[in-house]
Amino acid sequence: MAHLVRIGTRRSKLAMTQSGMMQRAIGHALGVADADLAEAVPLVEIVTTGDRVQDRRLMEIGGKALFTKEIEEALADGRVDVAVHSMKDVPAEQPAGLCIAAVPPREDGRDAFVSETFATFADLPMGARLGTASLRRQAQALALRPDLKIEMLRGNVDTRLRKLAEGEFDAILLAVSGLNRLGFESVIRERLSLDDFLPAPGQGALALQTRVEDTGAVWVAALNDPMTALAVAAERGAMTALEGSCRTAIGAWAAVAGDGLRLTTEMLAPDGSARWRRSAEMADVNGAGAMTQARAMGLALGAEVQAAAGDQRVMS
Repeated sequence: MAHLVRIGTRRSKLAMTQSGMMQRAIGHALGVADADLAEAVPLVEIVTTGDRVQDRRLMEIGGKALFTKEIEEALADGRVDVAVHSMKDVPAEQPAGLCIAAVPPREDGRDAFVSETFATFADLPMGARLGTASLRRQAQALALRPDLKIEMLRGNVDTRLRKLAEGEFDAILLAVSGLNRLGFESVIRERLSLDDFLPAPGQGALALQTRVEDTGAVWVAALNDPMTALAVAAERGAMTALEGSCRTAIGAWAAVAGDGLRLTTEMLAPDGSARWRRSAEMADVNGAGAMTQARAMGLALGAEVQAAAGDQRVMS
């Protein structure tokens, strides 16, 4: 059987798990039998710079694009037909000729508190060592608990859990979605509130990226969840306005309620000493141009937060 759709993916266990989920969904949409999946919808493993460099924060080596750049090059060159990314890793601007064609239904978007010793974030003792490589999680944790000692933690989920088990940290913060997809729900001690830990824009969602000319492919519509796509469009609008990258501590969360969409976004000083947050609502999620309207709401709300922060914001 000839290749129908080649999927570009990172080699991490989480990336392979997520791409495997999409492999089965694309195969199902195309009527491919499970026995033929590996040949008809093959996974093409690509090592990214973000995977190779594990000892520094992403912002020190070029930002979140380092998890997508090599895969996007393979997509542009025609070596793969679709890339599966964690939405929160996808930069605000798409490279020329590429686009986010589909956004599947979202997993739990919250952050997870994981600890060998403590049941909740509030239980952490004074000066506890909290592991994360996320500037957002650092800022949000310090906004609540300025006494905590934030320590850099990178690597795949297995590596992070091993370092926790070996006693390098008192607790670590991870995305609930990744733990759920990997079958590691049992390690979650607490699912942190969306209010205290507003997620990264797009957290819990996947992005299926294709060449612009392939957006009409039959499987694209089958995998796209319109309400998830709408929420993510609003969050990414805010991210764009706030210059969202690994250098900026920002959060954004949008959710459909009835016929409306509510978006909350914030920017924080990296040390947690200041926090600027705004919310807005869009009335009709089913109207014509809803995607454009959602993104516009995000851009406007992000600009409001930017203006509120003004010269006080800290970008280091």
